[in-house]
Amino acid sequence: MNHGGIKIFAGSSGRSFAERMCKYLDAELGLSEAITFSEGNTFVRIGETVRDKDVYLVQSIGLKPNDEFVEILFWVDAFKRASANSVTVIMPYFSYAKGDKKDEPRVSIRARVCAESIELAGADRVVAMDLHSHQIQGFFKKPVDHLFALPVLSEAILQMNLTDPVVVSPDAGFAKQARKYADYLGMPIAIGDKTRKDHKEKAEIMEIIGDVRGKTAVIIDDFTITGGSIVELSKGLKARGAKRIIACLSHLLVNEKGVKKLEDSPIELILGTDSVVNPHIAQSDKIRLVSVAPLFAEAISRIHRRESVSPLFERVPDGVIKSSLITD
Repeated sequence: MNHGGIKIFAGSSGRSFAERMCKYLDAELGLSEAITFSEGNTFVRIGETVRDKDVYLVQSIGLKPNDEFVEILFWVDAFKRASANSVTVIMPYFSYAKGDKKDEPRVSIRARVCAESIELAGADRVVAMDLHSHQIQGFFKKPVDHLFALPVLSEAILQMNLTDPVVVSPDAGFAKQARKYADYLGMPIAIGDKTRKDHKEKAEIMEIIGDVRGKTAVIIDDFTITGGSIVELSKGLKARGAKRIIACLSHLLVNEKGVKKLEDSPIELILGTDSVVNPHIAQSDKIRLVSVAPLFAEAISRIHRRESVSPLFERVPDGVIKSSLITD
């Protein structure tokens, strides 16, 4: 499909993702460059005219959240000062979405601060995927299109033809989203009882609610950083008789130690998306990626044509599924 009117630009953490979007849309990636000076300052420059254009900036806030967030602000400001008609920020992953509440004294609601800053810089719209919680959309006054990896990941799971599968939520808080996967896949559901006592990124699995004995357990979660929670859950599932264990994650931010932990765990396969560029996972034989760039490309195509995006929240066109090829 050709969408010559769409102008997609990439930040430093969004180039490969933006290139996949452009391939789906048969569009050219806009000319731009981002430079980090020796003292750490970030400099961005647009390499072509954007006057009166509807611009789409692709940049995940992932493994370098502070640098990547500030870069978004500079890009939006640059596009606005170059007289772009509108600027839509495409954030496949929004790291600071985890800071969505004031759950202890004297802390910042970081997601709210980021949302206001992006809007103050001049963004007209935001497109993101699998935010940590739905209420983050309310932190923005501008429109937010909240996409879900569910249909793309679910289709990848269905292609595996698993024997006697059961969807497993890591905790009660994620059970509602896990149930959506279970409904899509036509599978039963089990729930882990997880507790987290501090900010040391270590969770303890207390109990598992549901039958997993002799089944293929499919752990569903939105992201992992250390791999700790899903590894502990996998051990609990194995102890309760699960035959095979697979993990399915929207965002893979796992670090080098976390990858080693996953490699040594009972988990047979970790299925994730390309929402974050993560060099730590490149050498892992257990990790397999599906691209959600076609999903985002379809979304901005509909936005650009002033069409509804809501059909993409649950079901997506076959063309998106077929284009969501496993990436290297």
